[in-house]
Amino acid sequence: MKIAMIAPIAWRTPPRHYGPWESVTSLLTEALVERGIDVTLFATADSLTTAKLAAVVPAPYSEDGSVDAKVWEHRHLAHVFERAGEFDLIHNQADFPAHAFANLVDTPMVTTIHGFSSDRILPMYAPYQDRVHYVAISDADRHPALRYAATIHHGIPLADFPFDARGGEDLLFFGRMHPDKGAAEAIAVAQATGRRLAMYGIVQDEGYYQRAVAPHLDGAHIRHPGAVGGAERIAALGQARALLHLINFDEPFGLSVIEAMACGTPVIAMRRGSMAELIEDGVTGFLVDSLDQAVAAVARIDSIDRNACRRAVKARFSVDRMADDYIALYERVLARA
Repeated sequence: MKIAMIAPIAWRTPPRHYGPWESVTSLLTEALVERGIDVTLFATADSLTTAKLAAVVPAPYSEDGSVDAKVWEHRHLAHVFERAGEFDLIHNQADFPAHAFANLVDTPMVTTIHGFSSDRILPMYAPYQDRVHYVAISDADRHPALRYAATIHHGIPLADFPFDARGGEDLLFFGRMHPDKGAAEAIAVAQATGRRLAMYGIVQDEGYYQRAVAPHLDGAHIRHPGAVGGAERIAALGQARALLHLINFDEPFGLSVIEAMACGTPVIAMRRGSMAELIEDGVTGFLVDSLDQAVAAVARIDSIDRNACRRAVKARFSVDRMADDYIALYERVLARA
């Protein structure tokens, strides 16, 4: 089986700090290669992979201002589809632009939809659903107007997220500084419970950050070290009493949720989007409908067994399970083709 894997080009694959789509693309690619599958990863030139790297994009456009996103995205996709005949299947992880090329080649195609953002993108999905096999990353993110080949939850490599049986006393926020992700709500809950809060993530909405987050940062009780990766990221996820994931949108997945649970850290999340698919209420965290309920959940957080959090991720959200699910899908697609 020869697979062309299309990565997004906003960030490096795998990302240095932020880049959830690129992170999942990298994890799946490496797991497929470990299983002996011939994968060519189409990504930015600085990407790191054990697969064959095919790169025309010099650098990620979110990291290098000289890289024009629109120009290089088209060049990136043209590079893939000009070589389509070399592959048994094309797996697109880079959203709808690739669909513009789908009817120009015969190679079967799978698209993982990393979050269906709004009905405005439906014209680049609905007309292609007889040609492209769509994968939802949660049942909650399925659009009623589309047909799906599968729902495949993301997976993570458990070995990269060591279990911390004790955790710490501080609360944790991990995500973009944006109204959707609930940074202000996390601050409010921390202040109401008297607990310290460590906040990690890129500033995506500067105005929101200056209004709702920065005034509360004192370096002691509420702090924002920024975006982190590597050992610092793992330490932050494991050395917390709980992750506050008080989102204001229907999140399609939430990698930080399963990463925290893998380290043993329970999650307190708003009952929106995919959260009920990721968190078992009362077992691996708490699903809440208000800030008052979130405050009450913090008081109950020690009732959660950190071992149960780890076991849940091992059973349901490993990278091996994700790879197995995708291989099974590839085989079904190729059998029909």
